[in-house]
Amino acid sequence: MNTNSFQRRHIGPNNAEQAKMLATINAKNLEQLIDETVPDNILLRSPLDLEPAMSEYEYLGHIKELSEKNKVFKSYIGLGYNEAIIPSVIQRNILENPGWYTAYTPYQAEIAQGRLEALLNYQTMICDLTGMELANASLLDEATAAAEAMALLYDVRERAKKKAGAHKFFVSKEILPQTVSLLQTRSTPIGIELVIGNHEDFDFTDDFFGAILQYPGKLGQVFDYENFVAKANGNNIKVAVAADILSLVKLKAPGEFGASVVVGTTQRFGIPLGYGGPHAAFFATKEAYKRSIPGRIIGVTKDLNGKRALRMALQTREQHIKRERATSNICTAQVLLAVMAGMYSVFHGKNGIQFIADSVHHKTITLANTLSSLGVEQTNTSFFDTISVKADSKKIKAIAESNKINFNYIDDRNLSISINETVGIKELNAIIAVFTEALNIKTTTISTIVEGNSIPKNAQRNTSFLENKIFNTYQSETDMMRYIKKLERKDLALNHSMISLGSCTMKLNAASEMLPLSNPQWGNIHPFVPLDQAEGYHAVLQKLEHQLNIVTGFAGTSLQPNSGAQGEFAGLMTIRAYHLSNNDSHRNICIIPASAHGTNPASAVMAGMKVVVTKTAENGNIDVDDLREKVTLHSENLAALMVTYPSTHGVFESEIQNITKLIHDNGGQVYMDGANMNAQVGLTNPATIGADVCHLNLHKTFAIPHGGGGPGVGPICVAPQLVPFLPSNPIIKTGGEHAITAISAAPWGSALACLISYGYITMLGSKGLTDSTKMAILNANYIKERLDGYYPTLYTGEKGRAAHEMIIDCRDFKNNGIEVVDIAKRLMDYGFHAPTVSFPVGGTMMIEPTESESIAELDRFCDAMISIRQEIKNATKDDENNPLKNAPHTQEMLTSDDWTLPYTRKQAAFPLAYITENKFWPTVRRVDDAYGDRNLICSCSPIEDYM
Repeated sequence: MNTNSFQRRHIGPNNAEQAKMLATINAKNLEQLIDETVPDNILLRSPLDLEPAMSEYEYLGHIKELSEKNKVFKSYIGLGYNEAIIPSVIQRNILENPGWYTAYTPYQAEIAQGRLEALLNYQTMICDLTGMELANASLLDEATAAAEAMALLYDVRERAKKKAGAHKFFVSKEILPQTVSLLQTRSTPIGIELVIGNHEDFDFTDDFFGAILQYPGKLGQVFDYENFVAKANGNNIKVAVAADILSLVKLKAPGEFGASVVVGTTQRFGIPLGYGGPHAAFFATKEAYKRSIPGRIIGVTKDLNGKRALRMALQTREQHIKRERATSNICTAQVLLAVMAGMYSVFHGKNGIQFIADSVHHKTITLANTLSSLGVEQTNTSFFDTISVKADSKKIKAIAESNKINFNYIDDRNLSISINETVGIKELNAIIAVFTEALNIKTTTISTIVEGNSIPKNAQRNTSFLENKIFNTYQSETDMMRYIKKLERKDLALNHSMISLGSCTMKLNAASEMLPLSNPQWGNIHPFVPLDQAEGYHAVLQKLEHQLNIVTGFAGTSLQPNSGAQGEFAGLMTIRAYHLSNNDSHRNICIIPASAHGTNPASAVMAGMKVVVTKTAENGNIDVDDLREKVTLHSENLAALMVTYPSTHGVFESEIQNITKLIHDNGGQVYMDGANMNAQVGLTNPATIGADVCHLNLHKTFAIPHGGGGPGVGPICVAPQLVPFLPSNPIIKTGGEHAITAISAAPWGSALACLISYGYITMLGSKGLTDSTKMAILNANYIKERLDGYYPTLYTGEKGRAAHEMIIDCRDFKNNGIEVVDIAKRLMDYGFHAPTVSFPVGGTMMIEPTESESIAELDRFCDAMISIRQEIKNATKDDENNPLKNAPHTQEMLTSDDWTLPYTRKQAAFPLAYITENKFWPTVRRVDDAYGDRNLICSCSPIEDYM
């Protein structure tokens, strides 16, 4: 075995196992399987033009060399990003721990209680600090969260406002520039008019429905917004506040002065800068708006025994239900980062967070006082951590950069300095030295930190926060380590067993891909530093863009979208811009197959398009006759077709090139959803099938971990005609010649996470990528064959093959009183997370094993499914007291003195022999979803509050 081959480590089955699997599915070799799976007319005729694969050892040396091209300065730029200290106990036990970063979104609550508790802590922290009633489990970044706030306030306008056509949204001139850009992106397609101005002379007219304020302002000034918000509320204008999370320890909570929504980022709570992300944004609002809140909410409910349990609440808000009526397409949260930020508060506790906020504020006061004593004018009359000063910016910049320091240069005569928790007396003196050199005066040194308060009394915090026991218990590292482990044990992740989720591609997140994330040479780069300080990043990002261009066959890539749904939106916005450039503003019809992922129609509506749905044929493919009819009907106004390929049903549709030609012949563009790209890489590509733009889920096909529901990265790759419209950033230029405004806050989105995909492609190379795709298809077909006769496969290709995923039909089991959800819960007893349930067809399961699973793991899963099938056979409608209906079975049940069930404890918890060697215990019984929605509690509360 070649121990230098990363491909050999990434792909699960070895050559002998592959031969056995091929024999099982009746294929002579992989080439025959691919020929029977992928239509010949779209197969690539030459290998991907990529550099030779590196070994893991070579790659780690290579990525270290690139990291040393980054210049890690002390950055006091602010603008929503601040260097933070990652507590080592959190870095080692969460960020670097596959038990946390390889978990899936907690749709199966019984095996996700640890992550759910960590997110409940996060929500509680946000509610406490913002003074709001309800917080979600994180969003993508502050700018995205602000745009979601605008959309929510537009959606919840009172009837009189809607009737009057109120469509104006006031944006304070103090709002961060990247947030303004994203508000522009989101507002225009849906008919919202932004009015940017000074909140102190805002005219509260009837045509406004909402407003957004920055707290403190973008350059650090603390404003007292109480009168503004009161007047706005009096005029039925609802106000969102974009707030700095640490400042809320010192500043009056926005909920106290009448805000309707509070948003921001938790990056400074122990998350690396990472050249812009990933970071967890927060979104808090009033309970009255719970049905409109974007993203996910973690709620408290109870299980079958009445025991406290957690779950994702209000799941009907998901786009699968609302589809083209959705006001948000948010699908990916930033769970891993939200967990870390919440744990930062758990570890430091209330007193620790108070100490950090006081320390930052006192150091800022000390700096302001010292600069004033040197004759430097400081213009903020009130501040928390940021001061604005008048100085010769060019002169200061040259001296500062020679001393490895970055400030925020506003113009030639003004700059701002933002202080963070990493700053001590040494760093303050280095800042002072820059100014004394510029002024050509004797250096002054600070020896002590001055205590004080630069916040007006009316803007000072007067309410408690983080009083819950969870934030006042785990302040020693021993206790914290054990608490993190306690939660980890409650969660089933990839480090325990296969997670065969169709459409979600839960693949190996190799350790060598993950290691660079802990390197401060990558972690401590502010997204707005001069480009020459991020040479290592740009080498990686440009090479990754090139690699993705090769993989997709396209001409250009934007890495800015920081989730798959954001990629969808970005792709449609480039199509929109393309049509506008051709004076085709009337082209606004987006055709979407009925089987599409729910974010597709939601994204189309957000991009200002009208959705027309096409039928699905009996074989699961697009009904081409229905499509042709609708394309002909709307040809004058056709903007785009959104298509997933291979189809959501796990089939390579042979008509795909005819479908894309039909769209082009009628003036439209083709958007390909990249959810199933794991079946294309190296075999075919979006350009070959005739698409014009696709998004790629780097957290699926390209190995970024799901992290329990995020981070995600969703870059878009585009054909030549769309390259000019790739998105830009207001501070650091990115994108095309006629770039659309920002899609995400940071210029390159979640740049730190892009290192993972760069490593994945670089270590696999052309052959490794292509072989991975072939193996994903082989593994899926192997499962299909092994389950044949037990579970019918709903759809197959023309030659009877599945693509990289397949759907099994469980609807007939209702005759035995068994629903598909019962199978999902029973799989927990066998040590597996369920495949995707009831999507895209109700009552089915969509199974996708990925290429990294060995034949032994595939067989364990198939054995479990076959055993469950026998249990289904023995079940009846009349007697629901069976292992499936009672699943999952907890350790508490098995060790109870009482056992009244009509089957044995062994059958309940150890139905197959392999389970005894590696038993995973669900910590709660089946949760009561309806109870949790009727009694919505989304923050840490005593048990008496809900039982």
